[in-house]
Amino acid sequence: MDLAPWRSPLARALHRNRSLPEARYLQLATVQQDGRPANRTVVFRGFLDGTNRLQIITDIRSDKVTQLRHNPWGEGCWYFAKTREQFRLMGQLQLIEATETDETLVTIRRQLWERLSDKARSQFAWEHPGQPRQPDTEFVREISAAMAPLPAFCALLLHPVHVDHLELRGNPQNRTRYDKNEDGWVSTSINP
Repeated sequence: MDLAPWRSPLARALHRNRSLPEARYLQLATVQQDGRPANRTVVFRGFLDGTNRLQIITDIRSDKVTQLRHNPWGEGCWYFAKTREQFRLMGQLQLIEATETDETLVTIRRQLWERLSDKARSQFAWEHPGQPRQPDTEFVREISAAMAPLPAFCALLLHPVHVDHLELRGNPQNRTRYDKNEDGWVSTSINP
């Protein structure tokens, strides 16, 4: 698979903003069952090797999983403050959960699990997210990479089909839209 033409400007932005911790985070918007938008900040876990798919992790018990089962479309949005660039990546989200049987997807999930810190893995052993907190709830657990991924741990892949890149520096500003079709990616310079 050929890498999409938007990968190069995104890689450049990630590299040029690497000193800013927030460059690792993007906003992910999904659609709730009632049609209202839901947005949250997630950690970018890299691209799936040899593909244009972004890797994210989530908890099977989270609201976003319920939303994805209803509507798999979502949009990630990055803003890079240092270079004043915005990337919006729209596409379908693929959930890889503990019940997955496809060996390739099982491996992706396990590799993401192993790359997490013990503290990050421990969050998947905590009580149900979004539920009322009980005063005696313990959250201090560390989970080793040697353990199998906990059932609550899911990988999430964003398969972009539309990318909008806006460069806010310059006058006029530059904006490029990338659209995937059956022949590959088409890039179009558009008005900012």
